Amino acid sequence: MSDTIIRPPFDPELATFLAALEARGPFTLTAEMLPRMRQLDVPEDVVDERLRSRGYQRRNVTVPGYHGDPIDLAIIDRVERTGATGATAAVYSIHGGGMMFGHHLGNLESFDDWLLDHDVVLVSVDYRLAPEYPDPYPVEDCYAGLVWVAAHADELGIDPARIVIAGQSAGGGLAVGTALLARDRQGPDLMAQILVSPMLDDRDDTVSTQQIDGVGVADRQMNRFAWDAYLGPRRATPDVSEYAAPARAADLSALPRTYIDCGSAEVFRDEDVAFASRLWAAGVDAELHVWPGAFHGFTSMVPDAAISRTATAALADWTRRLLGDPSPIERAAGRQDGSLDGVSR
Repeated sequence: MSDTIIRPPFDPELATFLAALEARGPFTLTAEMLPRMRQLDVPEDVVDERLRSRGYQRRNVTVPGYHGDPIDLAIIDRVERTGATGATAAVYSIHGGGMMFGHHLGNLESFDDWLLDHDVVLVSVDYRLAPEYPDPYPVEDCYAGLVWVAAHADELGIDPARIVIAGQSAGGGLAVGTALLARDRQGPDLMAQILVSPMLDDRDDTVSTQQIDGVGVADRQMNRFAWDAYLGPRRATPDVSEYAAPARAADLSALPRTYIDCGSAEVFRDEDVAFASRLWAAGVDAELHVWPGAFHGFTSMVPDAAISRTATAALADWTRRLLGDPSPIERAAGRQDGSLDGVSR
């Protein structure tokens, strides 16, 4: 990329991380790297121990995916419910990785500071990956898993009217595609969608794609590589559905309440901001945050940076308001005055 391209500066703490990353040498994603990038960084028993330390447990179920082929769902819920008895909310999570890599049990610790303080059931879908399984396999797998969750709400102990879909990066794009399918097929009625730096547009024609080319994390070249794996020669042509690339959707009405965030210094910035504006135009309740100086995935890669803590706190606050749960301060006050969970009896 030419040095004459002007782009927003990186946050100083995040810039230090990027400098250390760049010192390792240039990184170019290739198809040969994908098998390794699809593996968990730690053994599953370590994942389970981390969950148990938060009072959660995991089990896997195999359900019908696209064309009825089997896919796995990880069901993660509290060992003991701490809130009111009865059905609870569910968060249906779709992992990132450009539709090509990542693992449905990866980065579960990213839920610690905004979700796992609530009595929820977390469901993570192991959708099939491109290029072996290109569009529409990933989004159709995600939709099939969502349909199964809603149909088995009683078994899972969840309220089918309180299902939230969530995804980061490619998972965010798949979450919107799944929500569009649910709307258009009269499928599960979603309560909300949480989109963290969602990957929405295959056309590669925004200012932010030009700015974030050869810099930062998940740059323009990686974005093109991912869309090529997912769509093949259809990328950036008229022959791409809105369920594959939700930025193409002509109608965003009747989508659920939405939380969107992204960084000012990431490749997806402009498509995410444009999507939020179009949600508002369609009458959808949407909250947008653009974090100054942040690159793609900053809250996971540099969680202790001040801007990362601020972003996570904003998502935690939105989630608390969505679920109608008391804040940690309200919980503490409730315990002190003898009420339950901060709610007077």
